[in-house]
Amino acid sequence: MPGWAHTGQKSRHTGPTVGVSRWIPSDAPMRKLDASGKTEERWLSSCEPGSSRALLDAIIVGGGPAGLSAALVLGRCLRHVLVCDAGHPRNEPARIFNGFLSRDGSTPAEFLQICRDQLRRYETIEFRKVKVVDVERGDCRFTAILETGERVTGRMLLLATGLVDELPPIENFRQFYGSTVHSCPYCDGWECRGQPIAVIGCNQESLDLAIELLLWSKDIVLCTNGPLKVERKAVETFKRLCIRIIDTPIALLEGAGDKLEGIRFTDSSFLPRSAVFFSPGQYQRSPLAEQLGCEFCEENNCIRCGEDTATNVPGLYAAGNASRGVQLVIAAAAEGMQSAFAINNALLEADAETGALKNSPESARPNLNT
Repeated sequence: MPGWAHTGQKSRHTGPTVGVSRWIPSDAPMRKLDASGKTEERWLSSCEPGSSRALLDAIIVGGGPAGLSAALVLGRCLRHVLVCDAGHPRNEPARIFNGFLSRDGSTPAEFLQICRDQLRRYETIEFRKVKVVDVERGDCRFTAILETGERVTGRMLLLATGLVDELPPIENFRQFYGSTVHSCPYCDGWECRGQPIAVIGCNQESLDLAIELLLWSKDIVLCTNGPLKVERKAVETFKRLCIRIIDTPIALLEGAGDKLEGIRFTDSSFLPRSAVFFSPGQYQRSPLAEQLGCEFCEENNCIRCGEDTATNVPGLYAAGNASRGVQLVIAAAAEGMQSAFAINNALLEADAETGALKNSPESARPNLNT
């Protein structure tokens, strides 16, 4: 399965609202509570001089399992949250995803729809299919600039923007990606059990992946697509495990539809295979973390976070694939929950210190700024 998966892949950084499950147009109105507790309609991007603009409790960039999980917890805390999602999850090409208790074998689209439907009843959450192109840091707040030109301000910011996999430049590779070409054995190894499998790659990560796949099949061939770039000791381990290595360059993948039949090499030889696994290079889907001054982990270039998912930038949190080496759907959802706990606690501490909790006992009332 491409995305929401695998372990330790390296990446680089380059008022009540409408229900969360709806795809809200970019110019959709938002509602807020006035001083009397009545609702009045306002535009989310209201920027005219003298106009009031609601200060959200949190803006979540990314509507995958991490972002939606965080929105759920914050919504249950009566926090006003906006989730912005560009609509292209990392595992979009996958037919199904696995390893999520109660959702094993679901399609990515089905899973996301269930999540959005379950968030519909929380009036303080809004979901919008829109890309955040920039973020400005202010005094205890963040202003997100949307691709529509709108500006939305929140007290806290959560980046759940994920990663992008780099596919090998092999002809027809994308044709089978997500169906019979995979990156994560924990997600797709069981479906390929007992089948002839090829691992494509020439580095140590590829060798480790080939060894790992012996759990699911004993018919493993490492296709390096050129010279192998590992230490001799690693090759000796390979020989002891009787894993075959082919270093002939790959011409293309062959098969019918999305069903792989094998690998054709540049010398015209053909290797019959039912599945291919590879260890992809990755990069941050969004440049926002780098632009905001986040630190990155040296070993995998994920966003560096503390145990509470807080970054080195005050008020900025990160969850999901963008900040963790273990890239599983269920892990991303758990990290989103952790972020929500941390964000809510930070807001509680700030409001307790200023007296805002006592002065504004109605948690559903949004803070306003002019």
